Amino acid sequence: MMRLYSELSDVELVALLKAGNQLAYTEIFERYTRILLRHAFRLLSDHDEAHDVVQDVFLQLWQKREDLEFKTSISSYLYASVRNKIFNLLSHQKVVLRYAESISSFMVEGYNIVDDELREKELAAVIEKEINALPAKMREVFLLNKKEELSYQEISERLNITSETAKQQVYKAMKILKLKMDSFLSIYPFL
Repeated sequence: MMRLYSELSDVELVALLKAGNQLAYTEIFERYTRILLRHAFRLLSDHDEAHDVVQDVFLQLWQKREDLEFKTSISSYLYASVRNKIFNLLSHQKVVLRYAESISSFMVEGYNIVDDELREKELAAVIEKEINALPAKMREVFLLNKKEELSYQEISERLNITSETAKQQVYKAMKILKLKMDSFLSIYPFL
């Protein structure tokens, strides 16, 4: 007469499991599910995740039943499997979290970089426009000083003006440009 599966030892159940006996698998499942769920919940503090981990462990138990070699008891194997799945899950969650944070950071910083580049281009365009709006002689002196980096003496020799006149022209140009830039920067105070 056949004994009930609930009366079989873990060793007997494992032997039947390895042979593909579904009823032995069901008995192992019923014998250890609740205690493994409590164990998983203690580590995860989330019922759904604990349930998923335990389900995965039992699914893997069935799928690998023929290749299983137990160095200890089935209960030790199941506990270790749950613990390892939880560690893998937590490790994966940390990686996902770091990835999400890096994407979020990139999106914010990337947006700021693009935004800053756009403002810099706008500022450069405003400066160029205002330089072009300077009186011709003042613009020429200013560009020689600021773009070609000539000294006031070199400008005076090139344009046949005094170095004091060159200095005054650059000073006046800077004053005009500063007023224009101040109004632009009041729109974009964070530049």
